Amino acid sequence: MADRRRVLDWAAVLAVGVGVSWAFGLLGVPSAALFGGLVAGLGRALLGRAALTLPGRAGTAAQAVIGVSIGALVQTDTLRTVAEHWLPVLGVTVATLGVSLVAGQLMRLQRGISPVTGAFAMIAGGASGITAMARDLGADEQVVAVLQYLRVLLIVIAMPIVATTVYGASGGAGAAPAADGPGWPAGLLFTVVCVGLGLLLGRLSRLPVGALLGPLAVAAVLDVTGLAHGASVPGLVEAAGFLAIGLQVGLGFTRSSLALVGRALPLALLLIVAAVVACAGLGVLLSRTAGVTLLDGYLATTPGGLYAVLATATGSGADATFVLAVQVLRLFVMLFTAPLLARWLGRGQRS
Repeated sequence: MADRRRVLDWAAVLAVGVGVSWAFGLLGVPSAALFGGLVAGLGRALLGRAALTLPGRAGTAAQAVIGVSIGALVQTDTLRTVAEHWLPVLGVTVATLGVSLVAGQLMRLQRGISPVTGAFAMIAGGASGITAMARDLGADEQVVAVLQYLRVLLIVIAMPIVATTVYGASGGAGAAPAADGPGWPAGLLFTVVCVGLGLLLGRLSRLPVGALLGPLAVAAVLDVTGLAHGASVPGLVEAAGFLAIGLQVGLGFTRSSLALVGRALPLALLLIVAAVVACAGLGVLLSRTAGVTLLDGYLATTPGGLYAVLATATGSGADATFVLAVQVLRLFVMLFTAPLLARWLGRGQRS
């Protein structure tokens, strides 16, 4: 009887998660499946009597799928563009990391926010990856998820307006063009291979958050070497990964953690706006040092909303390859330095 009740419980949560994800997808919400899972999990956590937790293997599989999805963004053109402008691009990337760290430490002004949680909540870029690894690195994943995607939502709403009114971008930006891949069977095989090899790599190398970073590294290598032949994670598989991470975060909410997020929102909004403005300033610097337009510099340094950034770049005639190169480099730097930052900040917290 208890097992049957648990199955029905999970069926209801999943049904709500899928339904909300679908609705958010129609509204154009970024990472709609993650939001759907978060809403469904939050509702179950606050309304249910007994706790419900995502099985560990499901969380590991979801991290791995998200890692493959991020790794597949790396292309040969991306590396070539970074190599052509390596000094200004690297300088701006490091400066963005510095802005994130300052904002993260200022988040500690809010009582209940640890140094690690503050840093992860304010890291500019890689919202899905940072959210997926937050728990493993000792951060409060509920706070991290809400504040990371609050930044993404603000950027997605404001970026087209800023690009048009401030930088003179042409209106009517369409969706980023989809790559001509070999189809979903090859994509599924690519995903399975990257997950299998990546998890093995993460375990053997003892890579921090190996469940995400291992598959990410394997996918990037296969893409750059051409062995992937343009394959990527099938849409349904990627959505399932995002949904699982959203459920994991949502089911972990309590009334006290929800209250902490509510109290942190005013300070977080102020810091997010300040970080976005600072990154726009770095975009001007990048424009002057790399010889690109102000619009290219702004889009390349926008701290989040990668697919919306690419859609705007493509629809406005900006250099989409340059924008993608800078965004992807920053994404990789943020994700691979996150474990080091967590260790450093955690040590400072204990001392």
